Order: sequence, then structure tokens, then C-alpha cells
Amino acid sequence: MRKSIVKGKGLWVLALALAVVLLVTACAPAETGLGEGKTVAFAAIEPITGGASATIQDFMLGVHDYTRYFNEEEGIPDVTIEALWADDALQFAQFMSAYQRFVANGVPIIRIMEADALEWVGNRCAKDNVVVFGSTIGIETMSYSPKGCRYFLSPTQAEQFAVVAKYFMENWEEQTPPKLAFVAIDNVWGQELQGKGRKYAQSLGFEVLPSETVPFVVLDATTELLRLRDQGADFVYLQVLVSGTTAFLRDAERLGLLGEMHFAGGPSGISSAAIEFAGIASEGYLVSMQGPWFDETEVSGIRLMLDQQMKYRGKVVKNMAYQYGWVETAAACEAIRRAIDNVGYDNVDSAAIKEALDNMEGFDVNGLATITYKDRPLDRRGITRVAVYQVQDGNMVRATDWREVPSLVPEGLVRE
Repeated sequence: MRKSIVKGKGLWVLALALAVVLLVTACAPAETGLGEGKTVAFAAIEPITGGASATIQDFMLGVHDYTRYFNEEEGIPDVTIEALWADDALQFAQFMSAYQRFVANGVPIIRIMEADALEWVGNRCAKDNVVVFGSTIGIETMSYSPKGCRYFLSPTQAEQFAVVAKYFMENWEEQTPPKLAFVAIDNVWGQELQGKGRKYAQSLGFEVLPSETVPFVVLDATTELLRLRDQGADFVYLQVLVSGTTAFLRDAERLGLLGEMHFAGGPSGISSAAIEFAGIASEGYLVSMQGPWFDETEVSGIRLMLDQQMKYRGKVVKNMAYQYGWVETAAACEAIRRAIDNVGYDNVDSAAIKEALDNMEGFDVNGLATITYKDRPLDRRGITRVAVYQVQDGNMVRATDWREVPSLVPEGLVRE
């Protein structure tokens, strides 16, 4: 009997390879200074090459597309926003070098995708006079912390998982408790959901099995899947990137395990390419997302993203990493705009931008997200609502309403 809550069936053609699109023509040079005229820069230090590159490149496309659109629309009259970047290739020494260069050159906002790098930065950003955006990563020890210079866009990984786990349990029809297993990349981003996420799952009635650890790029998932089969896993949550999702789904189909296990994951592991390459194996896949899918063209922000992609490159990327790059850049540009309104162009610095973010409430990114930091003294999450989506007939379909994530506060933190 298939242990599944699939509500649609379909057959998709399997492709042979996952293409990686380089950003050479889309990104500005990896410099640390500002351009001529009135400019304000933000910087991104990301692994544009290396194991996470396929996801990060789409994220950076979103960053640069929104920056270009904002400037073309004269979002700040007579001021140009510059999107600077540096590639750390998942190498910590390269990250530190880039961070120190940006700080030395007075860049007021630095955006960081890597969880390990964010942990290293900690609260030193206050001493360095820089605002740090934690990109779409929600790390519980920093998402819940005293008001400071770090800002995150997303709920924590455990909180995003919790919404999917609850939805799965609501649809579980067997008498015995479902057995859950996490599959995660061996870094802070992969590990952090397993503490609070494990406890939350147990509170729902899941039996939680030992976790499986995988690299950034997963080429073959046979060994992990056979271990999960032998342990009787019913529900497998993939905290991986796109290559991990496609490898697990296709290998599960090859091994005849799709009738025994149901798969789900976070937004970083899904894209239209992942659905296409996994083919029928992707049917029923569940994912938590903090923004609408690209087919929901009734949302003005979706239509705008699609139109600008066609205008700039003549093709469309349907990857949540792209949308998150777009949304986060919108928040950064809005904070800069408000800072200029408050203190004037000549006085804009990280303190002015921080004040603008601390007073940001209900900032609507054209229906893609609503971002709030105001009146949250111990809560650094800009977005706290997600919805569960499911692959049905090869399409991404919203399966729930937009739900407030449970607040999984780290132990020992007293909320004010």
C-alpha cells in the first residue's frame, strides 16, 4: 500500500542532466567600492561556485534583476543602488576576506547565505558598522536574539518543517504512528532543524528515526534510501538542495520505494527543473514555501518577476531561490529608501538603514511577501507565514492556506 497523500497523478518525461546557468553576464563585478554619482551599495557574499552554486546562482539572478528593475523605475530618485558581490565558493577563508574588504570600504549592508558564516559573524556586525541580512536562512539561535544588526527573511528551518509535518499528520490515515526521518546536509543549515524539529514532530505523534547526512551535491542516494527502507520510514524530510531532491526521488522510484515512503522538503530543494528531472517520482512531494509559486500569475509580484525575466534574458527561471533573492533585495532597497528619506543621502549609513528596518512593518512586496521587523525585540524573522505546496500532475499546487508558523523559541531565551 502506498503510504502517500498524493492527490493527483501524472507522467513527466525524465531529463538526463541538470544544467547550471552561470551569472557572468548577469552580475556586476566582484568589487568593493562604490560607483560614480549618488550610489548606495549592498553586498552579497555567496557560494556562486562550488557545491551550492546551482541554487545560489538563481538566488543572485533574483538579486540583480530586482536591483535593475528598482533603478529603472527610479525607486530612489537621483540615487542608484549597486548590487556588489563576492564568491566564497564555500571556503571560509574566502568569506572572511570578502567580508573584511566590504566592511573596510564602508558597504552598509552585507547579505550572507551560508549558515556557518552567519554564525561566525554573530554580533560583530555592530562593531563593524554593518547591517547583516541572513538571506533566507532562519537559524534559531540568531532568529531569536536581542535587537541587533542581524535580520533574517524566513522562519527557522524547524518552523518551516513544522507546518509540513502538521499537514502530513492531518492527512495520515493509518493506525500506527508514522515514522519520520530527516535527510540533511552536514552544516548548520542542515543540522539546526533536527533539534526543535525533532521535538515538534514527536509532540505531533511521529516516531523519529536516526537522520541521514548527505553532501551539498547528491549523486546517488541508494545507500541512504536502503537504510531508511530497513527502518520502515514513512515520511522523509529532505533538508537539501535541488540535486539532493532529484537524486532521492529518482532513486526511490528506481528502488520501488515510492509506495513505501512519502517525501517532503524545504523550499531550497525545489524548482521547476527539479520537478521536470524527477518526473513522475516528484508526484505528491510536499514543500513549505513563504511565497506563491510562479504559476500563480494573478499575484502582481509573480507577473512582475516573469515579465522582467523575459525582458532581461528572454527566458524564465522558476526556482524559489530566485524569488527569495528578489524579495530580500526589495526589503534592502526599501530600507535604503527609507533611510535616505529619514536622514538624507549624505548621512546614510548602517545605523540609518538599521533604524529603517527596525521600523519596517507590513512591507508588501507586490503580494510575494509581507515583511515586518517592528515591535519584535527578540524576533529577527521578517516573514512568519508559510503555505504547504504539493506537486500534482507535474505542477506546484498550494495545498493549504497561509499558516502562521509555530514559534519554536530556543531554550533559555526569555521573550519580552
